[in-house]
Amino acid sequence: MNLRELQYLVALAEHRNFRRAAEACFVSQPTLSTQIRKLEEELGVDLVERSPKAVMLTRAGADAAARARVVLNEVAAIREEAKRLSQPEAGALHLGVFPTIGPYLLPHIIPELRRRFPALDLFLTEEKSDELLARLRNGKLDAAILALPVHDAQLHAEALFEEPFLLAVPRHHALARRSHLRVEELSDHELLLLEDGHCLRDQALDICHLAGSREMSEFRATSLETLRQMVMAGIGMTLLPALAVQGGGASADHIHLLRFEGKAPRRAIALVWRRSSALAPVLGQIAGLCRAVAPALLADGPETAAA
Repeated sequence: MNLRELQYLVALAEHRNFRRAAEACFVSQPTLSTQIRKLEEELGVDLVERSPKAVMLTRAGADAAARARVVLNEVAAIREEAKRLSQPEAGALHLGVFPTIGPYLLPHIIPELRRRFPALDLFLTEEKSDELLARLRNGKLDAAILALPVHDAQLHAEALFEEPFLLAVPRHHALARRSHLRVEELSDHELLLLEDGHCLRDQALDICHLAGSREMSEFRATSLETLRQMVMAGIGMTLLPALAVQGGGASADHIHLLRFEGKAPRRAIALVWRRSSALAPVLGQIAGLCRAVAPALLADGPETAAA
């Protein structure tokens, strides 16, 4: 058994087709098929159910493919760690970010990263927080920008900044005549929220519970842009993070933004990585860069509540 055979098996598990798996591995189809047969002979068990129309893994094949992924990930990690020791600011860096902050933060962070780390190959993944945490734990990501708290003793969270929320209401709404309000004034209102799985939904629900307000249960959005469009259409109101309305660009003609009086509800943003990561020194520098950029971005928010 060798790493190449394991790579072929994993590719076959992902593509469920010998031709596409061979193309993904940059070998001929007969070569891949022969290597899979050799692996089956060595293990003494069928790994694949072959038919003219489809390729299915047997139970043994699925288990072997899952274990092969772990082995290949570990081998890649060994190679990457060795490279990092000789060139800590070069090589690949896989960074994750959740969708309700990525579009508003990354365009300002990435140019700075490229200037500071010109030899770093940056690969970005945008996913919901739970998926980012799973990829971080299994080594598919080196670090992720997440909202706190993160409850995992194996992960280190480096605080970056706190991002306040604003209330977005339709232009014709009674609250559109005001520039500020108290959190408790939300108690008589329903809020549009994101669907399950978004950390922003959980944060907004916490604010709802604090204020005594309710979710508009007949609709759940898939993105901040959908929420914004629903507010523009006069369907209801919602909470938007400050970076999503920075410079007023996220607010269209039919939206009015209100700030909260006193201690405004906010979310804490952090850069998270494995405590065992050899990239910790570089990631610490990246966290510092994010902290340096954030104040100017937050200051670029709307000067007044009007959009």
